[in-house]
Amino acid sequence: MATALIKGEFYNTLTENRKDSADLKSKMEEAVQKFLEHETNMNKPGMLLGKIQSGKTRAFIGIIALAFDNNYDMVIILTKGTKALARQTYARLKKDFHDFIDYDMIKLYDILNIPADRLPGYILKQKLIMIVKKETNNLERTIRTMVETYPDLSKRKVLIIDDEADFASIGFTKNRKEGIIELRTIASQIDELRKKVEKSDFLEVTATPYSLYLQPDNLTIPSGVFKPTRPAFTVLLPIYKAYIGGDFFFKEGRDEKSIAHYVYEEVPTEELDALRKPNRKVFKIEECLTHKRIETLRRGILNFIVGACIRRIQQRQLHKRPEKYSFVVHTEQGKEAHDWQVEVVSELNKLLIYSANHNLPKLSELVRESYDDLSKSVSIISPPPTYDEVFNEVLAALKGDYLMITKVNSDAVVEQLLDDNGELELSAPLNVFIGGQILDRGITIRNFIGFYYGRRPSKFQQDTVLQHSRIFGNRPKEDLAVTRFYTAFAIYTALEKINEFDNALREAFEKEAQPGVVFICKDLSNKILPCSPNKISISSTTTLTPNKRMLPLYFQTDYKTNIRSNLEELDGIITSKIPTDDKSKPFLIELSLAQSIIDKIKGMLIFEQNWDVKAFKACMEYFSNNTQNRENAGKVWCLVRRDRNASRYRIEFQRFEDRPDTEQDLADGKFIAKDIPALILLRQNGLEEKGWRGSSFWWPVMVAPQNIRPVIFASELFDVD
Repeated sequence: MATALIKGEFYNTLTENRKDSADLKSKMEEAVQKFLEHETNMNKPGMLLGKIQSGKTRAFIGIIALAFDNNYDMVIILTKGTKALARQTYARLKKDFHDFIDYDMIKLYDILNIPADRLPGYILKQKLIMIVKKETNNLERTIRTMVETYPDLSKRKVLIIDDEADFASIGFTKNRKEGIIELRTIASQIDELRKKVEKSDFLEVTATPYSLYLQPDNLTIPSGVFKPTRPAFTVLLPIYKAYIGGDFFFKEGRDEKSIAHYVYEEVPTEELDALRKPNRKVFKIEECLTHKRIETLRRGILNFIVGACIRRIQQRQLHKRPEKYSFVVHTEQGKEAHDWQVEVVSELNKLLIYSANHNLPKLSELVRESYDDLSKSVSIISPPPTYDEVFNEVLAALKGDYLMITKVNSDAVVEQLLDDNGELELSAPLNVFIGGQILDRGITIRNFIGFYYGRRPSKFQQDTVLQHSRIFGNRPKEDLAVTRFYTAFAIYTALEKINEFDNALREAFEKEAQPGVVFICKDLSNKILPCSPNKISISSTTTLTPNKRMLPLYFQTDYKTNIRSNLEELDGIITSKIPTDDKSKPFLIELSLAQSIIDKIKGMLIFEQNWDVKAFKACMEYFSNNTQNRENAGKVWCLVRRDRNASRYRIEFQRFEDRPDTEQDLADGKFIAKDIPALILLRQNGLEEKGWRGSSFWWPVMVAPQNIRPVIFASELFDVD
């Protein structure tokens, strides 16, 4: 018989004070009920899964309150390994449990501040919350506190909450000499802590849980076999109405009627390189107001100033107090780069102030450019303030020295910048924060309307890179209308790919007890095989969901003379298969022919970013052969469309063309792609005025079948056997 859940004083008071929604309360209650029913232990913890910046802290604080009502005596919260995050967590807990702390019902400690000699029994009898950074010394001190200093604590019923569980808790390193997988030090310490507590439950809280779900069944370490911490259950947090996440930036952005369409702007890699360190041969800092090498950063700062001014005008028109706004520059980990970027932005600000005070025409030119850009997205919601209103507001901001530039690249600096709520304090109306990875570790930054991002790791991993997206969260649509996201194209597409992976797995978690996603790869003999998900490198994945498009992007054709003969051959092959009675009709072709056509097309194109043709062909093969309709197994539907004039680059949106197919083309493809894929072949004229080299070419678009489970194809695997 299931244990009855008690909703007592702690939980009822907290949720009433916070005015928690019914949906959120339902999920917090579900989590604690499952703890009471499931006998979770160190090998089978619970999982609280929420989107990035979506209220996970609020949820686990509610779970703590409900746990206290249900005979839990102590909570240990494991935070990311920074003082700033520990302080932010402490501030949130102190605020939410303020009354209970005042009435000596709950005692809240950072592990570093617990007395090393003796706490009186009066305190030890209270409900205890300990905040512990996931750092070696903190974890050692926690174990010592529980076992040696206050041994009675290890006998209490304890809830251990691992915040951002993917960050350091579960990690493996390959010992090449021994041929084994070893647990990282911090993971081993957390495991030891769990073993020291007699009665405990363990809750992992994350937005990117895949390092936890997709790990080996058995891990051999020097002391024996470690059983993986795969969740005993998963509770999915509701997504609140105002939440803005990856779908807005990487999915909705394709809709030209949405404000999301205007958010992303490409940063040339040469510009990111120029911002690493001073080099007067590349860029002279005194020319930062005009030099092309930092054109995107300059436009970003101007868009930030103009966008914030638009919002402050709008707020005054509504008789509201004008807000303060923030912009983040996060491109490198090295402090030399941060120093240089602060110098560049400071010089830019100085020149803008000079231009404002001396009425120089360059300022009006720059403000007009930003105003015209931002007005496109602002107008989707409501008419923007007039240009004259905005220009006068910008003049006032520059003459009043509203812009504050702050370097944030250490725990010590962050601690000084945090406000009473543990968030980065906005000291001026306009705040530019420049720094390294300290900015991507969960620090809350309010009114964030500009993100200049350039981190370029050799491997884009889900559980690190997506967490950099501090721009996610509770974002008013009026702020989104003036928000801009600047990054290199390769980084943007990597983030887009990771978001697709995230969505496919999250949807599977919502629909099934076990992830309903197919993981496939190719072996050395070029055969498609299922692959163990723990082996995949997330940055090398291709995610396909029902009726999703897959197509090559970011390319130029080879020169006309180089592709003429291949084009004529391909034209002949395709033409010979088209139905003579109706050339617009779909027709079936053999999978082998479809793959041959793709190979020939690839040979005529030059890619700025590599096209994973292996994934394209492998997914086509998998869908074609693994169909319930065996009559069409090994075949692909084909649609041919001619005389197309897609541009190579969409100048008005400053991005490569990514929709050579029309809405009707896609509708036709989806209609026939029920059980096997559809290949839409678009013959482009390749006109020079459209950015091409004057030669026709074929642009293929594959549409995944409707009746499939999501498929993750991994081009690259980790060797973990």
